[in-house]
Amino acid sequence: MRFTDRLLAAEKRADSLLCVGLDPEPAKFPGAWKGDAGRIFDFCARIVDATKDLVLAYKPQIAYFAAHRAESQLEELMAYIRRNAPEVPVILDAKRGDIGSTAEQYAREAFVRYQADAVTLSPYMGFDSIEPYLQYDGRGLILLCRTSNAGGSDLQAQPLASGELLYEHVARLAAGDWNRNGQLGLVVGATFPAEIARVRALAPTLPLLIPGVGAQGGDAAATVQAGWRGTTGTVGTIGTTTGAIIVNSSRAVLYASAGDDFASAARTVADNTRRTLNAAR
Repeated sequence: MRFTDRLLAAEKRADSLLCVGLDPEPAKFPGAWKGDAGRIFDFCARIVDATKDLVLAYKPQIAYFAAHRAESQLEELMAYIRRNAPEVPVILDAKRGDIGSTAEQYAREAFVRYQADAVTLSPYMGFDSIEPYLQYDGRGLILLCRTSNAGGSDLQAQPLASGELLYEHVARLAAGDWNRNGQLGLVVGATFPAEIARVRALAPTLPLLIPGVGAQGGDAAATVQAGWRGTTGTVGTIGTTTGAIIVNSSRAVLYASAGDDFASAARTVADNTRRTLNAAR
């Protein structure tokens, strides 16, 4: 099943637009686990167990594992999700961007070593930095477009000779010539709802990964209203959509409690966020 199809199936199954980002910081772990990088897998697995029926995706951020020499725990976690939440797609947040044989190795890392359903990429070295990933049939490639950080404007909001802003050009390419196999999506930050709407207009059918809700202060309702497009058909309690939105929350869910109830607290925050997102549809 293609990544886009898995997303839509997960949205319907869980009645959810929420993606939980798995960004483990041992210094924030609860109780006796605090500061223990050897507990990264255990912490993330507990979060998965507590939230797997509430989400349409998980998004582990590779740097939070690699910084603690915990890549083997990331492999273990990816396998754990495949076994225990097989209906939930997993996006490896790596933001890779290179060309040629190096890009081939990064693609192998994401899709063979970690068995990710999708990976985040930087498109700013051009199409040949993306092309090696397209060889993995059905996997998703989610390109940085209009990111949630303030400094993203330094480049992404710059006008081109055509009059388009750079992020608009990226969106147009991703929705057009670059999307040869229907595998592309875009990253657009929740802190810029007007830009979400602009990207959705340029790329009406592409999945949008939208970070920034929660600790970064993005408005959940504005995010959904800008990016989600329902159709007249319904499945369960929601309308189907022609282009999924994947609204990510990481820290607000993971660190909802510093106590032994961290998993149940994470579930409460995830469910509340899910309900808020649904109410805006």
